[in-house]
Amino acid sequence: MTNLASSTSFDVKAGIIEAYAAWDSAFNKADARAVATAYVSDAKVLPPNHQVISGPAEIEKFFAGLFSSGFVDHKLTIIDAGGDDKIVYGTARWSANGKGADGSRQAAGGIATHVFERQADGSLKLRLHTFN
Repeated sequence: MTNLASSTSFDVKAGIIEAYAAWDSAFNKADARAVATAYVSDAKVLPPNHQVISGPAEIEKFFAGLFSSGFVDHKLTIIDAGGDDKIVYGTARWSANGKGADGSRQAAGGIATHVFERQADGSLKLRLHTFN
């Protein structure tokens, strides 16, 4: 007998790892539009500055601002994943490099939580993204 829970969890984790790799790739190309396409149309991004960012245009603008501030080398490393065939969550450690006040490279990082919706083609798009 196949353990469906283990099989489903493995598929969920693999899907999130794939979604994280695509997101990191878009970020590391400084492609704010590509980053924004990783989100559903009414998604929310909740960054550490307590701003509530809604929808593709605001999400694109937010990440374009990070890129213009010099953020590069983003990496999401999965901590945990779960969910079902419709809604999936992931938690991750994130790291990136930014610029300090003097223009030198400065490491940044923290913890992120993601809620994804599975799309008709099986891909995952973000509904909620919060990080510190």
